[in-house]
Amino acid sequence: MGTPVTRTPPKAGEVLLTVRQVTLRFGGLTSLSEVDLHLDRGEILAVIGPNGAGKTSLFNCLTGVYTPQEGTIEFITADRTPVQLVSGTARRRRSRKPHAVNHAGIARTFQNIRLFAALSAFDNVKIAAETRQRTGPIGAMLRLPHARANERNSDRRTEELLDFVGLRAVADELASSLSYGVQRRLEIARALATDPALLLLDEPAAGTNPTEKRELEGLIRRINSELDVTVLLIEHDMKLVMSVADRVTVLNFGKVIAEGRPEEVQRNPAVIEAYLGSAEEES
Repeated sequence: MGTPVTRTPPKAGEVLLTVRQVTLRFGGLTSLSEVDLHLDRGEILAVIGPNGAGKTSLFNCLTGVYTPQEGTIEFITADRTPVQLVSGTARRRRSRKPHAVNHAGIARTFQNIRLFAALSAFDNVKIAAETRQRTGPIGAMLRLPHARANERNSDRRTEELLDFVGLRAVADELASSLSYGVQRRLEIARALATDPALLLLDEPAAGTNPTEKRELEGLIRRINSELDVTVLLIEHDMKLVMSVADRVTVLNFGKVIAEGRPEEVQRNPAVIEAYLGSAEEES
């Protein structure tokens, strides 16, 4: 599974995200079953598991794409306000819409990159930065002073983030013309432009080469330490997971089968069986 790298653990005790007994069904298929999970402010938590384990379904429940039939999800905003992402009774379930989840302070990237292919790298990030501005349509059309100031702020924030992810040199290039690994970093920059307290990364290393994986490893650590952003990571690359994660939660067939420090989880018999069992079935 890879060798864990010793990291200074974040301060424990301040919970940022709490998932309680979340169950998600599609007809007769149960994608998530009574999933419990918590994430402390300032840590990096990795969610791993074989294909079909329910990892992306969990992300979709967190971000309002799916509404689970059971369970609750609570997020604590940057100003320490509790926000119910999923709540309600069995008869009436409520999920916050994706834009409301983002406004609360949660941003995500996707397993399949979703950039604006016909726009430049700069404009991809700027569009996200502008979601934090308060300029109305009239102010924007009339180019009022506060609208111009907001645009300058968006431009400055966009440049800072492109610098941060190492893409300032390709700011004017179309997103579609960039290599796959560069597009991955651009999508992360766009997510960061919304100023999240929590960043969800859905398989960010997928399709990248070894050099790009090492760069991604460093970028995730810098996002966490320099930008003070908590990270929830889905990833199949165990070397990356073991090098960046403070804790690991393992899903298999929609259930949590293990959780703990990386070095504990990789020795867990249930985790070994889940992965090796899958390999034996394929062979």
